[in-house]
Amino acid sequence: MTSELIKQLFLSFNNKDEDLFLQIAKEYIEKEKRKKNSVFAKELEESLFNKRQPNTKERRFKNELPIPRDSEKGFPLLEIHNFDSYSLDDLVVNEEVKSQLEQIITEFKDSDILATYNLKYKKKILLCGRPGTGKTYSAQVISSIIHLPLIYIRFDSIISSYLGETATNLRKVFDYIEQGMSIILFDEFDIIGKNRDDNHEHGEIKRVVNNFLQMLDNYKGNSIILAATNHQYMLDPAIWRRFDDVIYYDLPNLKTRELIFFNYLRSIKKDDNLDLKLASKQTDGLSPSDIKMIVEEAIKLSIINSQNSLSMNNLDEAINKFLRREKVKNNQMKR
Repeated sequence: MTSELIKQLFLSFNNKDEDLFLQIAKEYIEKEKRKKNSVFAKELEESLFNKRQPNTKERRFKNELPIPRDSEKGFPLLEIHNFDSYSLDDLVVNEEVKSQLEQIITEFKDSDILATYNLKYKKKILLCGRPGTGKTYSAQVISSIIHLPLIYIRFDSIISSYLGETATNLRKVFDYIEQGMSIILFDEFDIIGKNRDDNHEHGEIKRVVNNFLQMLDNYKGNSIILAATNHQYMLDPAIWRRFDDVIYYDLPNLKTRELIFFNYLRSIKKDDNLDLKLASKQTDGLSPSDIKMIVEEAIKLSIINSQNSLSMNNLDEAINKFLRREKVKNNQMKR
């Protein structure tokens, strides 16, 4: 979107963020090249490198709109976060998921090119799958790559004890995200997108779901809306056709688990006998966030035992403690 790139150029210049300014300027030049405006692109390149300003790392995003709040208790309905240094390489997911994310990012960056063919970039994406498999992290990565703030919607505040207020809170959120451009994350989306045929839900909740569907249909903003759920089977059937894409996050396979262990242990001094392949076999069925918890526990064990490096014994002990915890949670302990 050319107009958004120009806006970002002005913001980065105003905040004296030379790195960001150069990045956006180069992206704009590449767009002009792809549109066959070669002469203009060359002139821009020559102008860009004639003079450079001192570098600064100041963040460019400043939100001037007041954050909407719940009328009943005054809680904020959303949080705004900025992410600077994430890339798709930081996200360990299968190739299908990574390819879908890459396309979402590319479509957004090339939205003006798509517009020449009367096409629009994907604005509404459903992220579903097991807990801890990378859905929220994906939102952070997208936010970082395309230099837009991540707006995290707080469902615990949206759902009011006065059910009539819930629809009002949703309206406040949609009015807010219609302004400007951001990455929007509706986490635990099933809370508000429940199946209206669920006999356990009463009429007021069903009306809230109807209101949400209408707001999603009528959304005219330019932000990317990501809705994440661990319980996609609970969603109302009408929800699915509202989304431009659906991404499913599966549990990591053996090879992916080994890579996750490697990444989390990259900066730690390790014993030569550390067997990540064995650790990966022992953690079948666990998520990336589970493995992160195991690694952190193993590192703590090596520290409190005054070891100079992390050993396989540390990793084994951390894995066994986690697996025991899972048995307790799932009521699988022997009586």
